[in-house]
Amino acid sequence: MTQIGEVALWLALLVGAWGAVMGFAGGRMGRGDWVLSAERSSYALFALLATTCGAIIASFLRNEYAYQYVAGYSNRELSVFYKITGLWAGQTGSLVFWATLLALFGCIAVFQNRRRNREFMPYVVGTVQTVLVFFIVVVLAASNPFQLMDFAPADGRGLNPQLQNYWMTIHPPTLYLGFTAFTIPFAFAVSALLSGRLDTRWITTTRRWTLLAWFFLTNGIIFGMMWAYVELGWGGYWFWDPVENASLLPWLTGTAFLHSVMIQEKRGMLKMWNVLLIMGTFLLSIFATFLTRSGLIESVHSFAENTTIAWIFLGFLSALVLVSAALVWWRRGAFAPESQLESALSREAAFLLNNLVFVAAMLSVLWGTIFPLVSEGFSGQKITVGPPFFNRVNIPLGLLLLGLLGIGPVIAWRKASPRNLRRNFTAPLTAAALVAGALWLGGARNTYAILTFALGSFTMTTIVVEFWKGTRARARIEGEGFFPALVHLVERNRRRYGGYVVHAGFVVMFMGFAGSAWDVEKQVSLRPGETMDIASPFGHTYRLTYQAMSSYPATNMTKVIASLDVALDGRRAGVLTAEKRTYRQREEVVSEVGIRRAWNEDLYLILAGVDDLNGVVQGTNPRPLATFKVLINPLVPWIWIGGLIMAIGTLTALWPGVEPRTPVAAKARVRAPWIADVDEPALVEA
Repeated sequence: MTQIGEVALWLALLVGAWGAVMGFAGGRMGRGDWVLSAERSSYALFALLATTCGAIIASFLRNEYAYQYVAGYSNRELSVFYKITGLWAGQTGSLVFWATLLALFGCIAVFQNRRRNREFMPYVVGTVQTVLVFFIVVVLAASNPFQLMDFAPADGRGLNPQLQNYWMTIHPPTLYLGFTAFTIPFAFAVSALLSGRLDTRWITTTRRWTLLAWFFLTNGIIFGMMWAYVELGWGGYWFWDPVENASLLPWLTGTAFLHSVMIQEKRGMLKMWNVLLIMGTFLLSIFATFLTRSGLIESVHSFAENTTIAWIFLGFLSALVLVSAALVWWRRGAFAPESQLESALSREAAFLLNNLVFVAAMLSVLWGTIFPLVSEGFSGQKITVGPPFFNRVNIPLGLLLLGLLGIGPVIAWRKASPRNLRRNFTAPLTAAALVAGALWLGGARNTYAILTFALGSFTMTTIVVEFWKGTRARARIEGEGFFPALVHLVERNRRRYGGYVVHAGFVVMFMGFAGSAWDVEKQVSLRPGETMDIASPFGHTYRLTYQAMSSYPATNMTKVIASLDVALDGRRAGVLTAEKRTYRQREEVVSEVGIRRAWNEDLYLILAGVDDLNGVVQGTNPRPLATFKVLINPLVPWIWIGGLIMAIGTLTALWPGVEPRTPVAAKARVRAPWIADVDEPALVEA
C-alpha cells in the first residue's frame, strides 16, 4: 500500500503538469479538446493524491517505523484516532493533505462549471494545477513522506503531547480547507485577467467559494484559540504568536474582500481593488503555509523539519507576486469605475473605510510578524515583537471596525440624508450612551472595555432594528405571524440577513475579548485539606479545597491528578481537576487544566507545580505540596458563543435560496467558447 502511495505521488506530478499546460494552452489556442483533457486530469489528480494520503495513513496504522515520517509522529501506544491525524501532524503529511484538499476543490469547481463559465475554466484549471504542481514538487524534493530510515526502530518517537488534543486534530484541517478554498476565487480572478472579462461575473461566480473559504478559515482560527486555551495552560486564547498571526492575515483581507465586492456589484466601483484583495488573500494563505513550515520563526505551532522548504516557498511566493502584479498592470485599462464616490456619508464610503481598516490591521500584523526576521537580516540580532505592540495598534482598529459594522449596512447608498441618519442611528446611539453610562456608574474604568460594550451595543441595536423592521413589514404585507414572517424574510435574502447574524456574532466575540479587562489571577501553594478563596468581578466568591493527588498509568502516558472541591458563595459547586501528564516515549511533562464554565465566566485551574512529582508517581508521598494558579476569566464563554453565531450566519448566507421562476423562458443551444455545446436559458418573446 505504501509503495502504491509513492507511485501515485509521482504520477500526480506528471498529471498535474499535464493539466496545467493543457489548461493554459487550450485557453490560449481555443482548443476545446485540450481544455477537456485538463479538466479530466483534475479528477485523476485528486484520485492520485487521495491514494497518497491513504497510503500515509495506512503506514501509521501498520506501525511502519522504517519510514522517517511515521517514526517521528507515532508510536505503538498511540491511539488509532491520533495515528490517523498523523497525516497532518507534521510538515510532510500536512503538505500532502493541503494539496489533496486543493485537488478536491479543483474537482468540485470543474464539475460545477461543466456547462457554464466556459470562458473562465481553461485558466482556472491551469492556475489550480500549477499551484498543485508546486506543492507536489515541494513534497518530492524536500519533504517526502516515504523517506526510509537507515534502520527500522522498534518503536516511534510518538506524537507531540501538545497535539494530542481534540481541538488540535480539527484545527489544522479546518485552516487548510480555508486556505485551499481561497485558491478557487484567486484562479477565477487570474482567468478574468487573462480573458479580459473583468466585469462582476467572476465575482458572482465565486461568491459562495469566498464565503466557504471564509467560513472554514474563521472556524479554524477559533478552533486554534480553543486549543490554546485548554492545552497550553496559560489561561489565554491568543498570544500573537507568529503562526497565529499567519492564519489571521488572509482572514483580514478575505473579510475586506467580502465587503468590497458589494460596492462593485452595486455601483461598479473598486474593480482593481477587488482583484488585488483576492490575490493578496491567496498570497497570504501561501505565506501562512510557508511561515508554519519554514523553520525561520519560533512557535509552538510550527511544523518545520528543515529550512530547505523556506527557500522553495520564497521562490514560489516571489514568482506569484510578480506574475500577479504583471497581470494587473497589463489589464490596468479595464478597471475604469462605472461611478464615483459622491459623499463621505454613504454606504460606499463606509465600506471603503472598512476595507482600509482591515488592510491596515493586516499590514500591522504582517510587519510585527516578520520584523524579527528583518531585524536579524539587517543587524544579526533577532528582535521579538510581543503582544503590547499588536494590542496597541490593533485594539483601536478593532474598535473602529466594531462601530463600522453598525454603520455600513444601514447608511444610504450614494449620499445619506439627515432624515436617513436620524431614522437609522438615533436608537443605536442612545443604546451606546446608556450602556457606556451604566458601565461607568457601575465602576468600570477601562476605556477600551467601555468603548467595546458601547460600540457593540450600537451595532447590535442596528442589527435588531433591521430584523424588526423587515419582519414587521413582511408580516403586515403578507398577513403572516411574526415568526413565520421572520423565517420567510431570511429565506428571501439569505446573504443580507446571514451577514447581519455574522455581525452579531462578531459583536458578541468582541464583548468576550473585552472581559479580559476584569481578569483575576491568584497563585497559592497548598497541602491536601487546605483551602483558598478567590473573588469574581461579578461579586461572588469561589472557595477551592485541595482534596488529594493521585497517579495512574494511561495509554501512552502517566497521569498525576489533583482534585479540588469548588464552592460558590458557600454552596458546593462540583469538583475541579488539574493534571500533570508524563509522556513516556518523549519523556515530556505537560499540564492539563481544569475549567469550570458558566455563562459569564470561566474558573480556570492550573497545576503549576508539585514539590515531589516522582514521589507521587511512585506512591511514596501521599500529601504532596502543590502549587496552583487559579484564574477567573470573565466573558470568555461569549467568545465561543460568538464564534458559533458567526458560523450560523455564514451557513445561512451560503445556503441556496429558492430560485425565482422565470415565466417566459426556453432552452437555447449556445455554442461555448471551449469544448461542446451547453444548455443556457434564453428569454424568448411570448
